[in-house]
Amino acid sequence: MADSRQVLFIQGGGAGVHDEWDDKLCDSLRRELGDGYEVRYPRMPGEDDPNYARWSAAIRQELTSLKDGAAVVGHSVGGTILVNALAERPPEAELGVIVLIAAPFVGAGGWPGDEFELPDDLGARLPQGVPVHVFHGLRDETAPPSHADRYARAVPQAQLHRLPGRDHQLGNDLSEVARALRSDAGPLPH
Repeated sequence: MADSRQVLFIQGGGAGVHDEWDDKLCDSLRRELGDGYEVRYPRMPGEDDPNYARWSAAIRQELTSLKDGAAVVGHSVGGTILVNALAERPPEAELGVIVLIAAPFVGAGGWPGDEFELPDDLGARLPQGVPVHVFHGLRDETAPPSHADRYARAVPQAQLHRLPGRDHQLGNDLSEVARALRSDAGPLPH
């Protein structure tokens, strides 16, 4: 689809997550976005044991095929690794929007990191001028909602979306995410 907006969706970690859990999130996003969007959903290497070096390399490879205006979305640890990879080395394409869904904050005030920690000035290291959205269910028992607050402090330009009654998988409903993508991505390319 030459005239479609690209959306790169990075899965969370854990055994069977790509095919049994996050596929439902990706299906919801495709359904909610409708025509005009191409949602790519690559399988991350060693999904049962997310490793920063392997996952960030795979994400960077995926980023090379994005066109200007593309959206990047990361769920859970996939979002954490995505945002750190973007902060370390932004892609060549000019991103349209960055979305984190139920992403644990790895670093001060969040989870301890073995392989990396997110910097306190994360927002300053992200591609400038790109809208950032952080979605977090208030009933998330995997990555507590306090992690979203930590992202809000580290990325002051981010819009924080606290979703009452929603769990780590946001009830497999990404309608709010789709609305944010449509709003911030601007008109579809012709």
